[in-house]
Amino acid sequence: MQPEPRIRGRAMESLTGRLLVATPSLKDPNFERTVVLLVAHEEGGALGVVLNRATEVPVSEVLEGWAPLAGEPAVVFEGGPVQPEAAICLARTRTGVRRINGFNRVSGSVGTVDLSGDPDRLRDAVLSVRVFAGYAGWGPGQLEGEIDGGSWFVFDALPGDAFVNRPDDLWP
Repeated sequence: MQPEPRIRGRAMESLTGRLLVATPSLKDPNFERTVVLLVAHEEGGALGVVLNRATEVPVSEVLEGWAPLAGEPAVVFEGGPVQPEAAICLARTRTGVRRINGFNRVSGSVGTVDLSGDPDRLRDAVLSVRVFAGYAGWGPGQLEGEIDGGSWFVFDALPGDAFVNRPDDLWP
């Protein structure tokens, strides 16, 4: 069990699986008008992917085997400014699927999958995948300070939020 994140010295529940929506006052070009799904949040920091920054690069150009599983738009997304050469893949499982090797549940039917694995073994288990180049990362207490400072709204995520056809419409 991971220690709980803290904000101003008090324990804060983990925000893993929740959405961060940039407030209008957040002017950092990396995060202005973004919606971020937190994939991990614990005392050591937080990691998330930006859901509403699609590129024009088709998944088929960089991960050909994964392209048939990619939901529309079937392009790579800018996941965040940290390690843009690294890829993170989110998947949404089909109803009734309990366990998949290489799938790490984030919340409900949404989780990350290992891109070094064989995509064919997931075909019957997932509804779709979305590939992100890079991620958003925060050190210990950094995200909590940004939330407390009014940079982010925090919302519960729905399973389909990470896989919408029109990601630009996510930010209000």
